[in-house]
Amino acid sequence: MVRWAGSASEVRPPARRGVHWSELTMRFVKESRIAAPPSTVFAFHETPGALSLLTPPWEKVEVVEGGGSLRPGSRVVLKTKLGLLSLRWVAEHTEYEQGRLFADRQVSGPFAEWSHRHLFLDDGAGGCLMRDEVDYEPPLGALGRILGADFIRKKLTALFDYRHETVRQILEEGPVPAGHSPSRPT
Repeated sequence: MVRWAGSASEVRPPARRGVHWSELTMRFVKESRIAAPPSTVFAFHETPGALSLLTPPWEKVEVVEGGGSLRPGSRVVLKTKLGLLSLRWVAEHTEYEQGRLFADRQVSGPFAEWSHRHLFLDDGAGGCLMRDEVDYEPPLGALGRILGADFIRKKLTALFDYRHETVRQILEEGPVPAGHSPSRPT
C-alpha cells in the first residue's frame, strides 16, 4: 500500500512570514505485510550490508562510509548519481527503539529537507507491518515542487516497492539467489 500526502492541493499554505519547512512538507508512505515477526524484520535492517541489499540495481548508489549502525548519532554517507550529476548524501540516525523503529534525517544532500521513519509493527497474526514514512521537501522550493513532484513520487514508489519486495522475499522465501533481484516496478 502506498499513500501520498502533501500534494499541491494538500499542502498547508505558508505563513506570511517565517515559513517553516514543515508547512511545505510532502509525505510518502509505503506499508507492506511481511510474514515474519517485527523483531526479525527489524534485525534484518541491522545486518551489515542491508542498505546495499535494499538499493535497487538501477540506482547508482555507493555507500562511502558508515552504515554499520542504526543508533542515534550514527551516520551514513552515500554517493549517488542523478543523470550526469554526482551527489553526496549524508544521513544521520535520530531515533531508535529496538525491534520497533528507527529514523534518519538528511544532514546534507539532494533534498531541501528529508526525514525518514522506519516502523515495524505487530500485525496481530504473527507478522509485521513494515512501514516507511518519508517527509521531504524537494530542492529549489516552489520550482522544485512544480517541476519535480511527479519525478520524485515515481522514484520513491519504485525504490520502496523494491525495498519492501526484497525484504519480503528474503524473510519469507530465503535469500535471493545471486544474479536475481525483485523486478523493477513499472
